[in-house]
Amino acid sequence: MESPRFTGPSTFARLPHVRTLDEVDVAIVGVPFDTGVTYRVGGRFGPNAVRAASVMLRPYNTNLDVKPFDVLSCVDYGDVAIVPGYTERSYAAIEAAIEPIVAGGVVPLLIGGDHACTLPHLRATRSRGPVAVIDFDSHTDAWDAYFGEKYNHGTWMRRAIEEGLVDVGHSIEVGLRGSIYDADDWTGLRSELRLEYLTTEDVFRLGPAIRERVGDRPAFISFDIDVVDPAYAPGTGTPEAGGPSAHDMLAVLRGLTGIDFVGFDVVEVIPAYDPAGQTATLAANLAYEMLSLVALRRSGR
Repeated sequence: MESPRFTGPSTFARLPHVRTLDEVDVAIVGVPFDTGVTYRVGGRFGPNAVRAASVMLRPYNTNLDVKPFDVLSCVDYGDVAIVPGYTERSYAAIEAAIEPIVAGGVVPLLIGGDHACTLPHLRATRSRGPVAVIDFDSHTDAWDAYFGEKYNHGTWMRRAIEEGLVDVGHSIEVGLRGSIYDADDWTGLRSELRLEYLTTEDVFRLGPAIRERVGDRPAFISFDIDVVDPAYAPGTGTPEAGGPSAHDMLAVLRGLTGIDFVGFDVVEVIPAYDPAGQTATLAANLAYEMLSLVALRRSGR
């Protein structure tokens, strides 16, 4: 209550911009990378849009009954210096920036950027061993290649499994929907990759199954904003009709208490297709719920 929300430097939730990890629990990091998309571009501007929307976040989470910033020391760590137009060089830069954060016992909360950047995010968690990945997405992102290219936002999950970064037996994809090329696009997750999934229709019936699937494994949430119906989140690269509402997905996320999260990302926010800012606002609130999940576990509740 000392200055209006729309003043001052644009940091996530008006947190201090700090480039040190001393006594830090969670570091919010912007990953302005969108070279891996196959349809709409513009996700490189996502981190700034989410930060701008996050000024409306308040200290108390009414649904989870926690004040995350009272429990956790959180900072805005700034942006990764990616290399525009060069995927693998950007991957190296992302991994190099995030790995020391994970190694220092700090939980990174990464704001993208397109979904291709989740692969280097997971590479940076190697010190925690294979992690259980909860991927909220309307697409599998498990193609083998796209026009012969192995690294893009539609292949990162397959690459991460091949590299041994994913604890497949405890991981799950949540919210699949839309038209696909063939039934194998979905069923192949189980038969070939041994990766479980829930369609959007399943989510409404089987929400608790996500937590049961993860069990006591260290976990990473990757949240592609396109899992939400485009009526609530139009500002994304590959929108799919018929998805859950913003409220639905916030409720699902709040149900994931008790899990040992070692990292998060929120990706595929494109401000150019988000004229009223509702997609960025939702992304900021999703990130806030993720912080709250860490705060609840750290407080022993």
